[in-house]
Amino acid sequence: MSSVETYLKENPIWLAPMAGVNDAAFRVLCKEAGAGLTFTEMVSAKGLHYSSSNNNSRMLLKLAPEEVPVAVQIFGADPTIMASQARVLVEQLGNNLAFIDVNMGCPVPKVVNKGEGSALMRSSELAAEIIAAIVEAVGGLGTCVTAKFRRGWDEESENTVAFAQTLEAAGASALTVHGRFRSQFYRGVSERSVIARVKEHVAVPVIGSGDVLTAYDAVSMLVETGADGVMIARGAQGNPWIFTQSAELLSAYRTEQKLNPTVTLEEVSRATTLTTPTYRERFDMMRRHAQLIERYFGGKSLVRMRKHAIWYCAGLPGASFFRHEINSISSMEDLTKLIDAYDTYLSR
Repeated sequence: MSSVETYLKENPIWLAPMAGVNDAAFRVLCKEAGAGLTFTEMVSAKGLHYSSSNNNSRMLLKLAPEEVPVAVQIFGADPTIMASQARVLVEQLGNNLAFIDVNMGCPVPKVVNKGEGSALMRSSELAAEIIAAIVEAVGGLGTCVTAKFRRGWDEESENTVAFAQTLEAAGASALTVHGRFRSQFYRGVSERSVIARVKEHVAVPVIGSGDVLTAYDAVSMLVETGADGVMIARGAQGNPWIFTQSAELLSAYRTEQKLNPTVTLEEVSRATTLTTPTYRERFDMMRRHAQLIERYFGGKSLVRMRKHAIWYCAGLPGASFFRHEINSISSMEDLTKLIDAYDTYLSR
């Protein structure tokens, strides 16, 4: 297995783990569009430990051959269970696994009320114990362990840098920092300066996360924070091309920087034409996405595909009518007919 540094050196722009979004079909499309690395949705270590081989947690681990290796994100608060399940994942996935990432940033009540996700930022000793246990369990197998966390629990208890140093000391190979407090959930602004502060105080690679909705956001996060990589989450929903565009802008900026070290990213951005999908390309991507979901998930495809289809059509004429109609259909066949009808409407 490659090191985290190797993945970052090859391509520092990654698809962030998103619950309910990052299934195999979506990850394949983002990888094809240029994502350097993709992550599974967060998977409950406890769910893997206690339930059968066909449970929902294991379904999240379904990988496609086109996307491997993939980083698997797990969550939990029991170091022993986390470590044992991480080892099982390493043994089962082999070279299809990039590394194990530990979620310490999820803000939702059903997670933090069990002491998991961002609740671990209020218990640095337990967080360190979890990382150390997983490293001990899988380090001998050549697998890196990373962690993703937030700025802190709330404004009164910001502990990002100290928390990062604690995880680094426990053995984490890289750290992803999201610039919001848990108390913000997904509201407000993600603060980039906290990513820069963590980068200054740890030796392991740091990946920035939060409010990356455009190629400019992705590259400017790298430039402004000094981070080694950037994760894209909501910006990729219905828009896998953001990875293509980010790579184009980053390449242009690096090239211009060599010629003129004083050139700014803003100047390069204004002078660079990025790949922009036509509405027909969006529809082609939507159709392919639907086919991939059917391939990997069969009978549950429509439930998974609805939100993606709506995201692909955001901003297009007639999108509100499409959103209304898609909630009334009951099969993937109906979805195909609806997409074709919408395509015909826009082509007139």
